[in-house]
Amino acid sequence: MKRKFPFSPFCRTCFLILACTLITESAVSQDRSPVMSVSKPNILFIFADDQSPLTLSAYGNDTCQTPNLDRLAREGMVLDGAYHMGSWSGAVCLPSRTMVQTSINVWRTQDIAKRYPRMKPATYVHQPRKLLAELAPNDPDYYSMPALFYRAGYDTYRTCKIGNTYEGANRLYLGRNDQTNYGPEDETGSWWHGEQVMNYLEEREKETKDDPFLIFFGFTHPHDPRYGKPDLLKKYGAVNDNIPTTPNPDAPDLQPNYLPAHPFHHGHPGLRDEVAVQGVLLKRDEATVRNELGREYACIENIDRQVGRVLEKLEAMGELDNTYIFYSADHGISVGRHGFMGKQNLYEHTWRVPMLIRGPGIKAGSRAQGNTYLMDLLPTFCDLIGTEIPATFDGLSFTPVLMGEKDTVRDVLYGVYNGGTKPGMRSVKKGDWKLIKYDVLDGYVRETQLFNLKVNPNEFLIQHHDPNVVAMTGIKPKPNQINLAETPAYAAKRKEMEALLLSEMIKWGDPYRLWDQPQDAHNGH
Repeated sequence: MKRKFPFSPFCRTCFLILACTLITESAVSQDRSPVMSVSKPNILFIFADDQSPLTLSAYGNDTCQTPNLDRLAREGMVLDGAYHMGSWSGAVCLPSRTMVQTSINVWRTQDIAKRYPRMKPATYVHQPRKLLAELAPNDPDYYSMPALFYRAGYDTYRTCKIGNTYEGANRLYLGRNDQTNYGPEDETGSWWHGEQVMNYLEEREKETKDDPFLIFFGFTHPHDPRYGKPDLLKKYGAVNDNIPTTPNPDAPDLQPNYLPAHPFHHGHPGLRDEVAVQGVLLKRDEATVRNELGREYACIENIDRQVGRVLEKLEAMGELDNTYIFYSADHGISVGRHGFMGKQNLYEHTWRVPMLIRGPGIKAGSRAQGNTYLMDLLPTFCDLIGTEIPATFDGLSFTPVLMGEKDTVRDVLYGVYNGGTKPGMRSVKKGDWKLIKYDVLDGYVRETQLFNLKVNPNEFLIQHHDPNVVAMTGIKPKPNQINLAETPAYAAKRKEMEALLLSEMIKWGDPYRLWDQPQDAHNGH
C-alpha cells in the first residue's frame, strides 16, 4: 500500500518554499514557524488515568458503554498491542506521563521527572511564552511535546489533573487549565475537563484562528476514588459509599481472571493502591470488586460523554476531518484481576493501554498489533504534522502502522515495575510468548511466569482453576491455561525468553539485575 503521509518529503519541501515566499522574517518569531496557507492537521490527544483497554468494547468489553469511543474505533484504528514501558515509582503515572511528553525511556525519565515541583493553583503564574523563549536545545524540555508544537506553529492547550505528571512540559502549553477532579458533580468531575476544551474551541471559533492546534485533553478519572455520577452508578449497580457485603445483581460480572488474592506478595509493602483505595481497602471479595467495577464503568462512561461533546463541536466547526484524535491512558489497572487492585504489576490488563486513533489517511474499522510504547506517541505526532523527529527520542513513529503499511514497529516489548523493593518485576514479550519475573522482598519472593498469550490470553494461573474461583467467575480455564515456567516441555522457551529479557534490560539501561542473571552484564546505554 502506498504510504499516505499528510506531509510527504516533497510536500514538506514545497511547504517551506511557500512559507519563505509568503511570510517575511519580521512577521514571526525566529524560533517559531509562521501560520501558513497550507492547512496542517490538528492533534487532539485524549488521555485517561488508570484505564485498562479491557474496559472498552473495542477490546471485547460488552458491559461498559462508550458510544463515542466506539465511534473512534469504528471510524479509525484500534491497536491491540499498545503498552507503557513501566515505572521506577509507585506513582506509575509520573514516569508514564514523562515518557509521553518527552519520548525518552523509563530509566531516562528518572533524571528529569521531578525537576519541577507540583503545580500549586493558589500561587501558580502561567507564563509559557517567556519560558519557551528561554529554552535552549540542551534543555530536555526543548524537545517536549508543547515546545515542539509551538515551534511548528501550533496553538497548544492543556487540561488535565495536577500532580504525578511532568511539570517541565505542562508549564509550556500556551493555554492551561488543570484541576484534579475525582468528584461526582460536574464541577468536580470529568465534565469540568470537557468544559475547558469546549471553552477553548469556542474561543478559537470567535477569534477565527487559522493556526492548527494541539489539545492535551486529560482526565483525572477513572483513577480512584471513583466517585461516579448518580445516574451512572445506578446503571452499573454501584454505590460510592456504604459498600454492600453481598453482590448487587446489577453490578458488572467479575473479570475472567479475577482472584480473591494473588498467590505471592507483589513486593511493595504498604502500597497505596493495594491497601488504601476508597471503598475497597484490603477487601477482594466478590461484592466489593463488582461494586468497584461498577464505579469504574460509571467514571469511564462519563469520560465518554465529554469526548462526545468535543467530537460534536469539532464537527460543527468543520475541524473534525482535519484532526488526528488519539485516545489512550497512562497505564492499565487491575481492579480485581489476579487479586490486585492497582497498577503496579506487569500482567496484560495493567501493562497494556488502550489506543484508538482516528484521522486523515487512517482506514476506518482497521486494526493492528502495533507493539507500541506510550513514548512512541510524540514521534508519531511529529511525523503526522511534518516536523523532524529529534535525535534525543527513544520512541519510534508508528505512522506506518496507522497508514496500513506495517502491523508492528518492533518485535520485542520490555516492561518494568521497580517502585517497591528492588530489583522488582520485569517482563518481556515477543510474538505470543511472555515472561514475567519477580525478585522482591530481599529475595523472599523470586518467581518466574511464562505464558503463551495465544493459548492463555487471560494469563490464567493454577489458582484460577480452583472450583471456588470458577464458581464466582463462571469461567473454567483449560488444563493448558497455566503458568508454564516450571513445565519441562517449555524449558527451552523459558531459557530463550530469559536471555531476551536480559538483552532488553541491557538495551534500555536497566541498572538492576535479577537473582538468576549475570551481575556483570553491562548496559548498552
